[in-house]
Amino acid sequence: MDSIDRDAALDELAGSLRDRLLGEAAQHAGGDLHERIRELVDREAGLLDDDARGRLTTRIAERSFGLGPLEPLLGDPTVDEVMVNGPDQVWVEREGRIELTAARFAGESDLRHAIERILAPLGRRVDESEPLVDGRLPDGSRVNVVVAPLALDGSVLTIRRFRPRGFGPQDLVANGTWAPPLHDLLEKAVRARCNVLISGGTGSGKTTTLNALTEFIGADERIVTVEDAAELRLRHPHVVRLEARPASLEGRGEVTVRRLVRNALRMRPDRIVVGEVRGAEALDMLSAMSSGHDGSLSTVHAGSPEEALRRVETLALMAGLGLPHEAVRDQVASALDIVVHQARMADGSRRVVAVSEIVRVAGGAGTRELYALRDGRPAWRAPLGDALAERLARAA
Repeated sequence: MDSIDRDAALDELAGSLRDRLLGEAAQHAGGDLHERIRELVDREAGLLDDDARGRLTTRIAERSFGLGPLEPLLGDPTVDEVMVNGPDQVWVEREGRIELTAARFAGESDLRHAIERILAPLGRRVDESEPLVDGRLPDGSRVNVVVAPLALDGSVLTIRRFRPRGFGPQDLVANGTWAPPLHDLLEKAVRARCNVLISGGTGSGKTTTLNALTEFIGADERIVTVEDAAELRLRHPHVVRLEARPASLEGRGEVTVRRLVRNALRMRPDRIVVGEVRGAEALDMLSAMSSGHDGSLSTVHAGSPEEALRRVETLALMAGLGLPHEAVRDQVASALDIVVHQARMADGSRRVVAVSEIVRVAGGAGTRELYALRDGRPAWRAPLGDALAERLARAA
């Protein structure tokens, strides 16, 4: 029997013994459950060698107290994301590449038990009436759950791992995310209090770059961060972190990102950092950027710097204040200074592929490409505009 078959047999036996353990626990309350697991394994699997019994004991404990087959994956520092597509498929992302693992759940009920163990400490629940849930684990990892009737082939669980130590600017230069010349440009832009928007697709590394940019902010400045799910870990002496709150099980108590952005203006911020703009808070962010809160930073989902501007305009219009589209475009042109566009490459690496200056054009805001990655080679496309060049020179 090869290792895969042996692991499958151990998984099947662990599931059977776990069910028996829970049945015995219901009949005989009290006592140390860990000790009961060891006794059960010795009694029912005494013919196995010490190593196999040890692994079997661990798997039963994982199914009883932890997250079952996900435990080893969540303990692996090379895993950035865990994606469960029903009980029979567990995928992970390592170094930007997605791969299928040998991990399996015994069935949909085991997967749902694991999901419940994740959500219970968060005060959240998922069922047919509320089949979509977002949350943040105690270590900062982000979790998303989708169950039936929305998920057709079994419950879907996605866990984006939290890195306790984020990448700094030098780390991003070393791993190729930033070309070396970009370090100087971005540092000068942040120190000059330019309003910087980072755009890109899902998993392109926007939050990582945002976190690194904050290291250029002076230690004497007060930063207020606003996030839907707190992911930023700023290495700065004066940071106030705000996180949106979903509605309770009774449908009350929701606090939106937009409300937090508006409240942040009353907290004497030197810089406002919005983790991601995805709704009507875009209008409040633009208002803050164009009314004295220079040096603000944020991210947005978009496929290019040009699309990033259009998306911010659209999100701002969602505020529902009846503003003319032209007025919103004019505010975008006044508020934003630079768009940094990031992408995930075919080999899984994340790279900044474009940096554009925001310029005023007929009808609103436009972009002027300063830097681009072409065929893997960095190239400066145009010199800085006079006003931006003077601003960065004064900051230097």
